[in-house]
Amino acid sequence: MKVILKQDVEKLGRRGDVVNVAPGYGRNYLIPRKMALAVTATNLKAIEIERAALKKKLEAERKTFQSLVEKLNQVSLTFTRRAGDKDVIFGSVSAGDVKEALDALGFDVDKKKIQMDEPIKRLGHFAVPVKISMDDRAEVKIDVVREEVEGAPAASEPAGEKPAEEKTPEKS
Repeated sequence: MKVILKQDVEKLGRRGDVVNVAPGYGRNYLIPRKMALAVTATNLKAIEIERAALKKKLEAERKTFQSLVEKLNQVSLTFTRRAGDKDVIFGSVSAGDVKEALDALGFDVDKKKIQMDEPIKRLGHFAVPVKISMDDRAEVKIDVVREEVEGAPAASEPAGEKPAEEKTPEKS
């Protein structure tokens, strides 16, 4: 079955392309979700008119995507996590954590576009790809550093002294 794509479909084609798909996929998925139209003479003419307008719109989108990619490539995020002896962290740094940090910086990136195969579970420096559009990808630099534990005595504080807060209550 031949259909005309009304929007970009991952691993199938771009908006305006005429593609050949399985009949069930076209009838039951693409057409009901308004992602495609059946190929007819009137639909082809309508798509040609849309293509001209779409070309201008895509150029404007491409410029905004490029500026977003440039900004994201300059972003460096730092996460502090508790870690064991061999630099393995307790917990992980996931795509959700990266999304929250990017949201705090003012970037509106969908969590699904942050392409982490698996969460980060070690201390170190990482580059995480972020998919902006079908062609544009940015890389966000992530540093995972060791969290300083508050319960451990500091080097300047003698280990034998008790802090002032831990006084025993007096009975009256």
